[in-house]
Amino acid sequence: MTPPDGRPGNCRQGLNSPASPRRIAELTASEVAARLAAGAAVIFPMGSLETHGPQAPMGDFLLAEALADRMADAAAAGGIDALVLPAIPFGGVDYFSCVPGGIVLSPETLRAVVEETCDNLVRTGVRRILILNGHAGSIAPVDAAARGLRHRHDLLIPAMHLWRIAGGLHAELGGSPASFGHGGDPVWSVALALRPDLCKPEAAREKQAVPPILGLPVANFGTLRVAGVEINIPMEVEEVAPGGVACADNRPGNAEHGARIVARLVEAGAAMLAHLP
Repeated sequence: MTPPDGRPGNCRQGLNSPASPRRIAELTASEVAARLAAGAAVIFPMGSLETHGPQAPMGDFLLAEALADRMADAAAAGGIDALVLPAIPFGGVDYFSCVPGGIVLSPETLRAVVEETCDNLVRTGVRRILILNGHAGSIAPVDAAARGLRHRHDLLIPAMHLWRIAGGLHAELGGSPASFGHGGDPVWSVALALRPDLCKPEAAREKQAVPPILGLPVANFGTLRVAGVEINIPMEVEEVAPGGVACADNRPGNAEHGARIVARLVEAGAAMLAHLP
């Protein structure tokens, strides 16, 4: 499988590979300074290390990073220069804090990381920043950081919460209802499209049965169903989604569906960059 632009999985550059013309980490300081002085925008990807089921890589920040690269390319085609920051790999603390290898940050820490990253950019003259957030548990800290940055710098910094947007596109773009949910789509199909080298489709499976809690059925992440309503209760991921799979069946996920989602996300990101003053 190849990603939608034909690049082989957007693997990180090898030791002898040419540097990306978009990634700040792969350019010299003088190159970055010149482009920012000329008005280049900055794309700020972030995600998490968590379970996405036995078939998908833990690092969805890799997908945010790959999407940032493609948005920068699409923006360049429209005459807009955009540089890409290294992705923040750790998400806000939530249901995945007890997953082996899953590193999480408190909401306060994550908000501070986002704000201080943007503060550094603004201090050096950057006025156009787009955040690409690939983790639901980071939505509140990112939005709080964006509000703080607006008050402090009189600067509007938009945030694309990638999986919330992609979730809204899933059915419209022909996705299976069975595969929708954590451990499945939209993340699974996007991973197949962007990083097939890290995916294990043979491990895709149906959701396993979830035992009741307090004698009540689990309704969703963090809720039990009782008397026809959902009541919140603290839970960990294995109590809701054994093995990280909360959707009914992630096997219908596929790279072609992921490519359609990627195309829409890239289009939206490039359009957002074009509207930044």
